[in-house]
Amino acid sequence: MRFSITGVNHRSAPVEVRERLAFDDRSLSEALLNLKGRPGFCEGLILSTCNRVEVALTCEENSGVMVAVDQFLADTRHVERDWVTPYLYRYDDGEAIRHLFRVAASLDSMVVGEPQILGQLKSAYALAKEHGAVNGFLDNLLTRAFNVAKRVRSETDIGSSAVSVSYAAVELAREIFGSLADKKVMIVGAGKMSELAARHLRRSGATQIFVTNRTPERAIEMAQLFDGKIVEYTRFLSFLPEIDIVIASSGAPHYIVVREDMKKVIEARRNRPMFLIDIAVPRNIEPSVNELDGIFLYDIDDLQKVVETNLHGRMESAEEAEAIIREEVDRMIARLKTREVVPTIVSLQEQLEGWRAAELIRMRAKFGALTPEQEQALEAFSKSMINKIAHGPIAELRRQASQPDGHLFISVVRKVFRLGD
Repeated sequence: MRFSITGVNHRSAPVEVRERLAFDDRSLSEALLNLKGRPGFCEGLILSTCNRVEVALTCEENSGVMVAVDQFLADTRHVERDWVTPYLYRYDDGEAIRHLFRVAASLDSMVVGEPQILGQLKSAYALAKEHGAVNGFLDNLLTRAFNVAKRVRSETDIGSSAVSVSYAAVELAREIFGSLADKKVMIVGAGKMSELAARHLRRSGATQIFVTNRTPERAIEMAQLFDGKIVEYTRFLSFLPEIDIVIASSGAPHYIVVREDMKKVIEARRNRPMFLIDIAVPRNIEPSVNELDGIFLYDIDDLQKVVETNLHGRMESAEEAEAIIREEVDRMIARLKTREVVPTIVSLQEQLEGWRAAELIRMRAKFGALTPEQEQALEAFSKSMINKIAHGPIAELRRQASQPDGHLFISVVRKVFRLGD
């Protein structure tokens, strides 16, 4: 069985190319059915995300026909073949297995260690399975890829640290408060980064979210994303004593929260801690606010430093993960090669058994009727002899299967025992 992966990702193609090649849910099902009908197809899967479109395929080794993925993408995405081909990369057999394992473990992602890609790969697998496009070899290979990704997560720290500004803000909040389940969050402004931070906070357990913005329509839009409540912009300062976490991302050209305001707020809170995240440029919160007891203020530069430190840590973890990938690829290839030699072993056993049976018939004709005890002894003797003859070649076949030149030994065994083609 031959295995290949062909596709584009964030390194091989710009976003405008990836957008044109991407599949939505409806077109992905249609594409899978189209792929199944292509000459040379055995099994296949299509992985389509914002950063990659990849087609994984298997075909019979000696078929001489393989799916032309560039033509498939051109036909299904309605682009010219000559336009798409220059952006494509292709991996075959062992390199394809390595690539699959790296993708599943998020070592090939734009942000190394991000967890979304594994879920996306599992969804692609489930859809391919549903359409009957995955059933044997590729099924086993994908299952192994999922286990490899799990091993990388459990044995390294590759996914344990925040590598985006918005997520870093949430991690700092968790360090300060522990659980966020009972904490109240105020979003001041409605920028994209504050929205991302709010999403991370929500996933981390925060359920009480308040939104304020100069433009009421945008505040309503933001509040709907998180089942949040709206606070009028003119009165949000008076509402702050009720708030534990503030995310400021307003477009105001000056400080909208100053030291004197926050001094009154923290007194009203009886010094219960507050966490302020200022991700606006220019800044929304006066820096001296951080000097007040009980207030933890971080601006975008502070958060970026956290991200850079964490990224460095992830790169170190990625090196550990690459070692795991190498080990798992070698193990998988050895397993596949061992599996490839099974037909030869079965043929050898059948050939030897055929010779044994033929000799028993000849011996019975020569000696005439035998007693049950003699029949049993002859059966046991002949089987024992055949097993001893087969043991050495079979053991060596299994050992040689994983060696670079193992196919030469297999060929010799087939010729010696006349196993045919």
